[in-house]
Amino acid sequence: MAANANDHRYDDIIHLPHHVSTTRPPMAAADRAAQFSPFAALTGFGAVITETERLTDEKPELDEYEKTAINDRLLRLQEQLRDRPLIAITFFRPDEKKAGGAYVTVSGAVKKLDSYARLVILATGEKIPIDDILEISDVSPE
Repeated sequence: MAANANDHRYDDIIHLPHHVSTTRPPMAAADRAAQFSPFAALTGFGAVITETERLTDEKPELDEYEKTAINDRLLRLQEQLRDRPLIAITFFRPDEKKAGGAYVTVSGAVKKLDSYARLVILATGEKIPIDDILEISDVSPE
């Protein structure tokens, strides 16, 4: 194989020591690596994609039988408020960012039934809209 004319082009500098500037401090390794980090042209786009992928459920419509059963249960709870009955309530919590929401079940002692604001207020301070309740069940004290 014949030697190429370019093979000896840098022979005069190839063995010289590495240049170190006397006027500028050396760049830190982390800063040097940052030059090669990926560029995010669409800042926040990943968060938008993640939010779009997040699934929500639709709020169910209860029939008259289910509404009556919940109202009857709320009336019984109203009569038992002095005893602070322990219950588990399953309700629909609307999503703050998109249409739909999620089914949530919370347990606790009933503190108050606010018929004006249509809320069940637990001893923990949790306020549950009566119109979003799907089921109310007793919880046995342990």
